[in-house]
Amino acid sequence: IIFLCLTFVSCCLQANLKADWTNKPLHQRCHELSKIIDDYPAKELHAIFPWLVESVFGSLDGILSGWNLRFLQARSAEYNIAMDFLDPSGAMMKCVYKLQAEEYKYEFPVSYLPGPIKSSIHAGVLPDCPLFHNKIQFPTSGLLLLNPFEYYMFSFASSLINYPPGQHGSCSDSAYFVLVNTYLKYFLPTEGNVPPSPFSDPRGTVASPAPRSPSVPYVGYGGHSTSLLKRHITHQPSVNADPAAQEIWRSETLLQVFVEMWLHHYSLEMYQKLQSPQVKLALLQYRLSMSSMLCQPPAPPGSGTLHTYQEPFTPSEEHVLVVRLLVKHLHAFSSSLKQESISSSPSAHSHSSPLEELKRVVVQRFVQQKLYVFLQHCFGHWPLDASFRAVLETWLSYIQPWRYTGEKNMQADVQNRTVPDKWASFVQENLLMYTKLFQGFLNRAMRTDLVNAKNALMVFRVAKVFVQPNLSEMIQKAEQLFLEPEHAILQRQNRVFLTPSHGGSFLSSRQPVGTDSVFKVKSHVYSLEGQDCQYNLMFGPDLRKNVLKLMQIIAQARQTAKRISDHSTEMAANNSFLSWFGVGSSDHNNTFTGGEMDDMGEGMRKTHEFLDKALDYLCQIFRLNAGQLSQLMDNVASVDDEGASKQLPDCIPSENGLVLTDLGRLQIINGLRRFEIEYHGDPELQPIRSYENAFLVRLMFQISSFINARFGDHMEALCSRQDLLGSIGRHYLSSSSKVAEQRWKSPVTRRMRDHPQRARLSLRVLASYRTLLILLLLYVLFALLSFGALSSTGLVLIVSFLYELLLNFFHKKLKTQ
Repeated sequence: IIFLCLTFVSCCLQANLKADWTNKPLHQRCHELSKIIDDYPAKELHAIFPWLVESVFGSLDGILSGWNLRFLQARSAEYNIAMDFLDPSGAMMKCVYKLQAEEYKYEFPVSYLPGPIKSSIHAGVLPDCPLFHNKIQFPTSGLLLLNPFEYYMFSFASSLINYPPGQHGSCSDSAYFVLVNTYLKYFLPTEGNVPPSPFSDPRGTVASPAPRSPSVPYVGYGGHSTSLLKRHITHQPSVNADPAAQEIWRSETLLQVFVEMWLHHYSLEMYQKLQSPQVKLALLQYRLSMSSMLCQPPAPPGSGTLHTYQEPFTPSEEHVLVVRLLVKHLHAFSSSLKQESISSSPSAHSHSSPLEELKRVVVQRFVQQKLYVFLQHCFGHWPLDASFRAVLETWLSYIQPWRYTGEKNMQADVQNRTVPDKWASFVQENLLMYTKLFQGFLNRAMRTDLVNAKNALMVFRVAKVFVQPNLSEMIQKAEQLFLEPEHAILQRQNRVFLTPSHGGSFLSSRQPVGTDSVFKVKSHVYSLEGQDCQYNLMFGPDLRKNVLKLMQIIAQARQTAKRISDHSTEMAANNSFLSWFGVGSSDHNNTFTGGEMDDMGEGMRKTHEFLDKALDYLCQIFRLNAGQLSQLMDNVASVDDEGASKQLPDCIPSENGLVLTDLGRLQIINGLRRFEIEYHGDPELQPIRSYENAFLVRLMFQISSFINARFGDHMEALCSRQDLLGSIGRHYLSSSSKVAEQRWKSPVTRRMRDHPQRARLSLRVLASYRTLLILLLLYVLFALLSFGALSSTGLVLIVSFLYELLLNFFHKKLKTQ
């Protein structure tokens, strides 16, 4: 009877909440929910918890949008209400902790997990992540059994990838982005320990599902040994021994959920390759100095060709920005490791707090592998446009952990600061992040329009990062360690090497520089690229050729930007106030206003500045002397002097005109050559310009069409005469022939070139605001001189006739010269 009563109360509570959910404003709903969470026991909250999570974050199938946290901006009135309710110390988390104390379980469909995890589970393979241990029953039912905290975080993380990207507003100002940052700072604090749960069960502190003993070191994320979320059976600490040990499970869970949901996007084959026993055994052999290749099993098929196994997944720009936020915070979290923990002896690791242990290995063990595959996928599949900036900044944030140490001297002069030597170990452990992804960016940059200021900025940003003093030397040193021959390692077999499972640290400077560093670099490269990978040196001859090719493209794009900037400055001057009086250009094909020309000129000046600095930085990075750079610039200048930039792009003639080749497309993309795009249709039917009156354009077209139809034969006879009247007639009545003279500048079909042009009258010039203003000023001037309307009209016609006659005369003189 009691059970039935509780079930009835729960059903009534959920029905009332659903009825009020669409009728009441957000602040009233949150107030009532907070009261319910405070007053009702966990048994009744258990029934409404899945519905509450879905109502906030949306349904997993994307049908229900929930509170639209990704669209909720800080300027919205509902922003603060939602943030207070979802805060780590807010009502929603209090509900989570209440349910956590009762050990309730909730079902999360496997079908909404990332592709590799989903495929692995469906194939009957347990994902090699502690987060999924003891949550899946084989044969699988298609559901994960999660505790309340895990269910909440899975739903929160999945709302970023299961819905279409935001269409309006800034991502960094959205409630979702700010909430991610809040959770990271709370559960992965850079100062102090994780705050204990502010909501305690009356029977005692809320304990983790399976807290890990601080005496058990981290054995590596993805390892087959003791789980991060399991305590050692023979060394279980007392509940009150270390409060931090009870709370660290939340930090581990949050981090693993974010990594698995946001970064785990590649194929099942790649997943199995990265976690296969062959690769793990090979890495173990390297760490134990068993370097004989005869002892190693053959590499799995296709290992090392990481791009072969990419999942057809395209992350949104918003997704990438959230990943960058995660990377930046993890660097700050890892860098906050206490100095005494870094410099202490290996035996002291067992006495450090669980949070300090997590800081020691968080970047290398949790993030590195999946982030590398994620970024490489983005480098190879992202469109060649300015939106790639989000991916670029995520990559640059990861390879510069020294920016997030909080040291004041590191924030001063970014360009001239030297990378501290203590980060050499990080560079060695992340060598591919520097070299392989740099090569990927190099391939993108050579296919990008570098005349665009946003694309030029990206090249400048990469060059500015790699030019930092001491960084290129660290990369070269890491490459030398990777290329060290096997026989040199065999001479030091008696050494015992520190690994993370034996007290070693990925951020510690205590490890031996010699053999340990060699094993570290080799293990990193082979674990990500496979045993048969063909490593391409960043400072080797092959990559150096590509860098020189990129520098040539940069130099050509820089000259193109300078030429466009100079031209836009001239055009902006010609479109000044004086152009209203006929001094400026009257080209109908020029549709840019003065303001647009100024903006274009400013953009080109920025492009020139970015590319100029990028060239200088690349010379410093790859140690190019002044002679090589001057020779490169001379080659570019000679090509420009020959007028190559004014020639047509490389084309192949065909029956329908010219067809672009691959070289021609590359020339257009990089602004080296272009077609002179002009309007070649009927001048009377071209689109109405911004400086024309639409009504007058249509009216003048009707009048011109009537006159041309009525007197077309007479005008044709007048233009065929070879005397002065014929010349004047051709000037006023054969405007289409002026366009035909310039048609050789761009490819057109034979049919268009052979199309006959008839003499006709065009009155469209009278619809121009400039012409109307000039006529108004002339009529005002003649009125002040006491001329009547008819006489003023006659004088206007005479003045315009003489003006056009003089222009025609001087045009012919210049043409003959």
